[in-house]
Amino acid sequence: MPAVSKGDGMRGLAVFISDIRNCKSKEAEIKRINKELANIRSKFKGDKALDGYSKKKYVCKLLFIFLLGHDIDFGHMEAVNLLSSNKYTEKQIGYLFISVLVNSNSELIRLINNAIKNDLSSRNPTFMCLALHCIANVGSREMAEAFAGEIPRILVAGDTMDSVKQSAALCLLRLYKTCPDLVLMGEWTSRVVHLLNDQHMGVVTAAISLITCLSQKNPDEFKTCVSLAVSRLSRIVSSASTDLQDYTYYFVPAPWLSCKLLRLLQCYPPPEDGAVKGRLVECLETILNKAQEPPKSKKVQHSNAKNAILFEAIALIIHYDSEPNLLVRACNQLGQFLQHRETNLRYLALESMCTLASSEFSHEAVKTHIETVINALKTERDVSVRQRAADLLYAMCDRSNAKQIVAEMLSYLETADYSIREEMVLKVAILAEKYAVDYSWYVDTILNLIRIAGDYVSEEVWYRVIQIVINRDDVQGYAAKTVFEALQAPACHENMVKVGGYILGEFGNLIAGDPRSSPLVQFNLLHSKFHLCSVPTRALLLSAYIKFINLFPETKSTIQEVLRCDSQIRNSDVELQQRAVEYLKLSSIASTDVLATVLEEMPPFPERESSILAKLKKKKGPGAVSNELEDGKREGGELNGGGERAADTTAMAASNASTPSPSADLLGLRPGPAAPVSSGPPCAGSLLVDVFSEGPSPGPNVGANDDGFLRFVCKNNGVLFENQLLQIGIKSEYRQNLGRMYLFYGNKTSVQFVSFVTTVTCPGELGSHILLSSQFSCQLFIGLKTMD
Repeated sequence: MPAVSKGDGMRGLAVFISDIRNCKSKEAEIKRINKELANIRSKFKGDKALDGYSKKKYVCKLLFIFLLGHDIDFGHMEAVNLLSSNKYTEKQIGYLFISVLVNSNSELIRLINNAIKNDLSSRNPTFMCLALHCIANVGSREMAEAFAGEIPRILVAGDTMDSVKQSAALCLLRLYKTCPDLVLMGEWTSRVVHLLNDQHMGVVTAAISLITCLSQKNPDEFKTCVSLAVSRLSRIVSSASTDLQDYTYYFVPAPWLSCKLLRLLQCYPPPEDGAVKGRLVECLETILNKAQEPPKSKKVQHSNAKNAILFEAIALIIHYDSEPNLLVRACNQLGQFLQHRETNLRYLALESMCTLASSEFSHEAVKTHIETVINALKTERDVSVRQRAADLLYAMCDRSNAKQIVAEMLSYLETADYSIREEMVLKVAILAEKYAVDYSWYVDTILNLIRIAGDYVSEEVWYRVIQIVINRDDVQGYAAKTVFEALQAPACHENMVKVGGYILGEFGNLIAGDPRSSPLVQFNLLHSKFHLCSVPTRALLLSAYIKFINLFPETKSTIQEVLRCDSQIRNSDVELQQRAVEYLKLSSIASTDVLATVLEEMPPFPERESSILAKLKKKKGPGAVSNELEDGKREGGELNGGGERAADTTAMAASNASTPSPSADLLGLRPGPAAPVSSGPPCAGSLLVDVFSEGPSPGPNVGANDDGFLRFVCKNNGVLFENQLLQIGIKSEYRQNLGRMYLFYGNKTSVQFVSFVTTVTCPGELGSHILLSSQFSCQLFIGLKTMD
């Protein structure tokens, strides 16, 4: 770079900056800036013969004002004019101004591009570097279109100076990241790859950054770089610190280049050429050996450079996963870092060992450090290190140590940071399910998990334990006994109540023979938690109560009293009120056979990927949303139906009714067609149709609307009446003690209704209980609408 002459000090700029710094208030600063802007504007407009020095000085002032946060709307043309100067300092200020203030949509881009082309073709290395830096800093698509074909030629030209090659490589990398479709290497590929053999280490360092990025997108085109990278790495690793004096950092030869070479090799599988592979293995062994040597300096920079190469080498060993000896050695080396005094090293060691634990060659070696990892989980001060320790325990877990690891994670969960508790809960639940030989241990673990961290136990966790208990007959009795005992605790988490309500509602009969867990005792225990729970949990408990009536007929009167009380059938929550009314009616009028059909035991769930595992995948990264997660969500939805609404079973099927074809439904309120009712003997399906009707079932010739109002006990909308002339639909909504009902009258004829009148009445004693208001309006597509 040329030396700056004495006259380039720009005293006026120094005075202006000093004045700004000496301002006592914001107002004084703005006043001084406005004064200077007025002066610069007058100079640019009035004096057409400004010399390069004055232009440079004023452009620098504008740049400084912009960096202070003020808008600059002039001076751009003067900056562009500086690009044509033959003085380095003036050209440098011009490029600096353009890089900072000119956007890609500026009208001056064409002039700027012309100036850049002139500098690139000047063969002046200083001017070429300034032009390349400007292209990289602006990095617009227009510049990529203009120079993407020119820069590779400069990069590989034999007469290009090393400093220009470095700038060209990094500029091309910037354009490739911005517009990869415009940077096409084509004929330049092999010559760019051979830059790895360049004698100048700076050129190699810049070129390898470009090659690594290109290899990630087009690995086949650049696969010849592997042998060259191994050769260059071998020369660096085997060299002494005195061989590469200009690129030796605290006794470590070319650490940045070594790391980049190792990272480039991670883009490819192990070399197929035996000689190249042997040379690479020798390099990796040398790096591992050097890590065991005493440090040549006590300074932290030496250890940082040395460890950076070591961790990249271990990452490459893990990536290849084909050399058992190297994998075990890498694991042992990382094990030494687990107790290092430097927190960052412990973190990186735990993170790398998580990956090593998934290899069949190094899994057993990782397991030998289990005590150290458990100790790190308990004693580490840094929460991020503790989280990595938990990840490593999860990764190294198998059938031989599952109970120990799960116990340690449960123990740690009581004092774990709130930020990682939910993830810890998911991992404990997954490990308990995956490695459960004895499912009674699994049930104990999940219930203990709910007791310790109930607030962090998601729905997927307790859905999953219910699914497993339902699918395994051998654990159902034990689960019922265990959850019954857990519910007896004075302080019981709501998730425990959910699990207890579901399992006792399904399998409470398996422990009813013991006087200490008789049906009434089970019911009273569940009902004692009722008033402390949220609405969804209360809804689940009501479903469990109706299940009890089927399992234990002796509890029928007690449960009916609970369902009949005002707090249930007049509850402000529509869901609870609807359940209480339906279950009370079902228990009162249905026969034993109907109850047994409606409230039969839940069938086994289909086996699929655990929804807990899907949720853990979702938590581990934003890019993990995939079909697997969608499957997990679908499973979660099914389990929700088996959890929150599990004990409902098919009670709601009473609302289904057969209807005419959809083409006759003018209002769009009719549900889908149901199967026709056969005239033969009643089966399970036909029994359900008659749950809410006290009289005989309608005959096959009765219209779809003749089931009257009882159908709308379970529905808020539908077709109330229909014949050849008229269709009447109803739609209703309720919030607490308020209700709104819409009646739709549809004209099915081709002529207009005349003198059509609707009347709303409130018969009997309802008039004193209901405050009624009504209004109507006309709508073209249905005729009249009344709202009451």
